[in-house]
Parts: sequence; structure tokens; C-alpha cells
Amino acid sequence: MVRHVIMWQMKDGLSQAESDAVKSEIKQKLEALAGVIDGLREISVITNVMDTSNADLMLDCLLEDEKALGTYAAHPAHAAVKDGLIMPNVKSRVCIDYTL
Repeated sequence: MVRHVIMWQMKDGLSQAESDAVKSEIKQKLEALAGVIDGLREISVITNVMDTSNADLMLDCLLEDEKALGTYAAHPAHAAVKDGLIMPNVKSRVCIDYTL
């Protein structure tokens, strides 16, 4: 099993309402990938972070293996969310992948 965790910071210049709307849409669209991508066992997006955080949202995925991680990364449904919604609205990304 592979755990795939990403944390993002939203771009500067977004109002709180815009940021909240984008985070909500990212959460909805990424979590909708459950059952769509082979090997993706669990997926959740955390948007209700505390003020002590230095990231604005977090993705937490559990995948069957490294091959499934590659399948997830290359899947057109994932790419559509990443390229169309995440990349235009975030300024930084930190990722950690590890085996269980």
C-alpha cells in the first residue's frame, strides 16, 4: 500500500470567499475520483484547517501500490482537476509518498 499526501497553499490575491469556493470545489472533484481510478482505495481532502497551519488544504490518498500511484497521477479525470482547478489556484505544493 502507498500513502500519497499533498498539501497546498492557495495563491495570494484570492478573497476568502474565492479561496473557500475553490477549496470546496477541489474537495468535491478529487473525492469524486473514488471508485473511478483503479487502485485508488481511499481519498479525502481536508479544507477545514486551523489557523496554526501553514497549508490551506490537504489531500490524503491510499493506493494499492506504486503502479496504482502512477495510474492515479496519469488518469485523465485526475489531470482535469489538477490542470483545470488546482494549478491555476495554488502557489505551492508539498508532497510525500510512502509505503505502508
